[in-house]
Amino acid sequence: MNLKTIHSLRNRRSQRAGFTLIEILLVIVIILLLAGALVVFVLPQQEGAEKNTTRLKLGQVATALDTYRLNLGHYPTEQEGGLDALMKKPQFENERMGEKWQGPYLKPGTLLDDPWGHLLKYELVDRATEGEKKGGLPYKLFSVGPDGQSDTDDDIQHAADSEKEPSAGTP
Repeated sequence: MNLKTIHSLRNRRSQRAGFTLIEILLVIVIILLLAGALVVFVLPQQEGAEKNTTRLKLGQVATALDTYRLNLGHYPTEQEGGLDALMKKPQFENERMGEKWQGPYLKPGTLLDDPWGHLLKYELVDRATEGEKKGGLPYKLFSVGPDGQSDTDDDIQHAADSEKEPSAGTP
């Protein structure tokens, strides 16, 4: 082989070794399309997961509230600290009540907020003013949901609360 032929072969190899601008742009477009499809399918799943996590946390707190009531004979009041009474022992005027507290009723480090950073809401229900509802809990336990506003459609209530009222289709 002569020098000219060797030089010509090297030239052809170097021309074929790289990608053209169009090939690179095509790969970028395909990657962006895949990323867009991923976002479209993953974001709704994440929202559903956040709501399920909130429902599970509400159930966990409701169980702790029931255990508190079994030990002390009543659900925690606002004077006792509300949901905080599940984590740290309240100051009781009656020393015997203080001895009945067997907490903490939630695992240490449990946060009492929802995935959107809002504190869970706990309110005792005055049954005398609201009327006696069969099977209803003496408290409301709920999350204000993603919008952070109370009494909106995205609020997430403890399951026992939402089961009190029959749906529109039931007699």
